[in-house]
Amino acid sequence: MTALTLSTAGAATLRADALVVGVAKNTGSKAGDLVVAPGAEAVDKAFDGKLATVLETLGASGAEGEVTKLPAPSGLKVPVVIAVGLGPVPGKDDAYDTEALRRAAGSAARALAGSKKAGFALPTESAEDAEAIAEGALLGAYAFTAYQGGENKVAPKGAKAGGPKLPLAEVALLGTKPRDKAFKAAAERALAVAEEINRARDLINTPPNDLYPESFAAVATAAGKEHGIKVQVLDEKALVKGGFGGLLGVGQGSAHGPRLVRLAYTHPKAEKTLALVGKGITYDSGGISLKPAGHNETMKCDMSGAAAVFAAVVAASRLGLKVNVTGWLALAENMPSGNATRPGDVLRMYSGKTVEVLNTDAEGRLVLADALTRASEEKPDAIVDVATLTGAMVLALGNRTFGVMANDDAFRTSIHEIAEEVGEASWPMPLPADLRKGMDSPTADIANMGERMGGGLVAGLFLQEFVGEGIAWAHLDIAGPAFHEGAPYGYTPKGGTGSAVRTLVKLAERTAAGDLG
Repeated sequence: MTALTLSTAGAATLRADALVVGVAKNTGSKAGDLVVAPGAEAVDKAFDGKLATVLETLGASGAEGEVTKLPAPSGLKVPVVIAVGLGPVPGKDDAYDTEALRRAAGSAARALAGSKKAGFALPTESAEDAEAIAEGALLGAYAFTAYQGGENKVAPKGAKAGGPKLPLAEVALLGTKPRDKAFKAAAERALAVAEEINRARDLINTPPNDLYPESFAAVATAAGKEHGIKVQVLDEKALVKGGFGGLLGVGQGSAHGPRLVRLAYTHPKAEKTLALVGKGITYDSGGISLKPAGHNETMKCDMSGAAAVFAAVVAASRLGLKVNVTGWLALAENMPSGNATRPGDVLRMYSGKTVEVLNTDAEGRLVLADALTRASEEKPDAIVDVATLTGAMVLALGNRTFGVMANDDAFRTSIHEIAEEVGEASWPMPLPADLRKGMDSPTADIANMGERMGGGLVAGLFLQEFVGEGIAWAHLDIAGPAFHEGAPYGYTPKGGTGSAVRTLVKLAERTAAGDLG
């Protein structure tokens, strides 16, 4: 993991492999001109005040995420200067947007793969700015290399043997106040949250032959011991005894049996309890309703919701939040076999309700239903479930935005606002009551499928049936942003992203502060 330091060195005196500065687009009377952002004054001076001119000559425009490398002049102690675009210059009384800083730092960190140390001299007017830069750099430096490179090969400097360059080893934040409590706290929070997001990314990227319900549960158990979190694992025998028909029905076609993992972080001064429930389908073939060719290759990511919940609980513990947080990981592998659930089968859920399975590829809602019922038994103040649940949500909102549904409008609004605040694109979605009728079954209490149009909302309505009465509940469908198949951008890598972790952590902080929404 990349190290983080609050440096007391100035930009001109820092000894490192590179120095990162910000540049922006002028949108005023000199529109199109490049502007050197605050924090880079010493670097601009080393270029005789002509840094912007040099960058423009090299084709830099200041566009968000644009990275330009150039050799450092003799007045600096670093060999390379990296200028990263911040987008438009903010208004006279405005500061640079924290998300723009986060993305810029991420772009720069990715460009510095293979380097040992880099100084980040981006605009830092507050501890919040420092936290955004640190978080972006730590997330941007991420690389999943566990399965790349040969141990018997000699690795070049800064690279893993036979594989890609290793991530940037150290991020030094300049322009901060290392002795200031606010800056120290900001750095500590950025490190804890980024490390847990990257832990979630590792889990999502791990091949399904190595990550299956039992091994995921083992990872959670080990983390619980490390961070003082109580972990309870229900195996197949316990699930049968408890009557968890949803988890058992989804997992019965696989050689790897299902698990329900409960993680509990408690604080002695906590007044509220937040329950987080994550869909953990470690591989989704679709079951008997087999997915078509071209749709199976990335289905190791179908446990992204459980990874996000796991990471958020650990982050809450590391930050010592004054709130009780329980995490429920509904883990199963959805496979076709002679033992698999068939379309037309009826499952008796943990709640006692019966579900007619019309499509075995609508399995996430089945495991979540059992976990939601079990979480509700403990009477938390609120429940949030996170899941890569429906392709319909991707069609509605695209690949970068997750949908938010809830049984309480104010709670839904709070989560949407929190997500936007931390830089995670989201959008509030309704739960139209008229869509519920489409799930009526002539055989069971409810079917696991309804109308095709509005499928993401139908899934939300299904889940709502299993939430305890009087409990505020929200559902985050992260099917779009959980796994990125395109080229990396900002602090977002190719592969698992750790979507929703930041939203869940901030929600836990708000709950601890008594502002649940």
